Amino acid sequence: MSNDAADREGRADHERADRERDGVGHDDHGPNCDCPDCGDPRSMDLLDKYLTVWIFGAMAVGVGLGSVAPSVTEPIRTLHLVEIGLVLMMYPPLAKVDYARLPTVFRNWRVLGLSLAQNWLIGPTVMFALAVVFFGGVVPGLPARPEFFLGLVFIGMARCIAMVLVWNELAEGSNEYAAGLVAFNSVFQILTYGVYVWFFALVVPPALGMETLVAGVSAFDITPMQVFEAIAVFLGIPFAAGVLSRYVGTRTKGEEWYEETFVPAVSPLTLVALLFTVVVMFAMQGERIVAQPTDVLLIAVPLTIYFVVMFLVSFGMGRGIGADYSTTTAVGFTAASNNFELAIAVAVAVFGVGSGVAFTTVVGPLIEVPVLLALVNVALYFQRRFDWSGFDTGRLDASNSGPARDDD
Repeated sequence: MSNDAADREGRADHERADRERDGVGHDDHGPNCDCPDCGDPRSMDLLDKYLTVWIFGAMAVGVGLGSVAPSVTEPIRTLHLVEIGLVLMMYPPLAKVDYARLPTVFRNWRVLGLSLAQNWLIGPTVMFALAVVFFGGVVPGLPARPEFFLGLVFIGMARCIAMVLVWNELAEGSNEYAAGLVAFNSVFQILTYGVYVWFFALVVPPALGMETLVAGVSAFDITPMQVFEAIAVFLGIPFAAGVLSRYVGTRTKGEEWYEETFVPAVSPLTLVALLFTVVVMFAMQGERIVAQPTDVLLIAVPLTIYFVVMFLVSFGMGRGIGADYSTTTAVGFTAASNNFELAIAVAVAVFGVGSGVAFTTVVGPLIEVPVLLALVNVALYFQRRFDWSGFDTGRLDASNSGPARDDD
């Protein structure tokens, strides 16, 4: 064997070992799997293979349904179909989490500190800046839109606790780190959401000479209990179900049965519930999307910029501290996503369901779905494009990783 061939084989072996350490298993068909069919699209099931097509189709169905039959919004709201869809699609990722590893996640202060900075310093500041640029009346041709400005502030201060778990899983990120960071953000959010909204909506604009953006608004009645209730529903229920499933499953049937039989059986529920949720979310706003397409597009621009910038910056920061792919991906998606359910609930409670502020928060998840789906593909491209050997920060399977970088 020539030296070049030996080198290529050695690199291939090293890459396979890295992929195994990063949590890319043999059950995940695609270019990074080692099974004989890997790289062949025919090895993927129909739902995975055409996921982008299905999601855009679900968006179209939802908009069509909502615009043609606007009365459908009442049963969707009454039966809490959006909430049910969100809880169902979060259950499989949380059922896959090895909760015995979470103490290791919470001990890794390099990753937690990075996520804290991204979510509670960089994210709110970036969203506030975009709100000022697009709706603050400071750019010629873009008049001040106080209701859209406040809507973006409400969104930017609410860090994601729900759909991030789905995007992270689709991008082959670490379920353990995603769950740990989401739980970390949830606690922080209960304590600080009202303070952040007050600061960025009522303190900073007047200090910058933009009093008109919050004219007539002197306070926001946002209580920690409102935030806690939203988190309890959208995170608490699927979290408890995931913990219970693993505890009961592994003790009655064993670890091997749970990982090789139960987890593959419930995994398709994520994508099915995601498509269902997309349909009902877009149906809820179908009539308004058709009636106000310009406003939707105007709100979509800063949100799209926010999602892309936050993901790329956070992904780069994760790689910058030497985090492995799965950890970097979890960090990137946690920072790029937002808790729209909380933002919508608070906006409706404070300004009313028909307000421009509430409308802005509702447009948020409609934009998040296609943009974050695109970023899933970007993350998978980065997984293939970059050399991840030697990037060990955050890696949970220390037994296979050799000498790791100091995580503390």
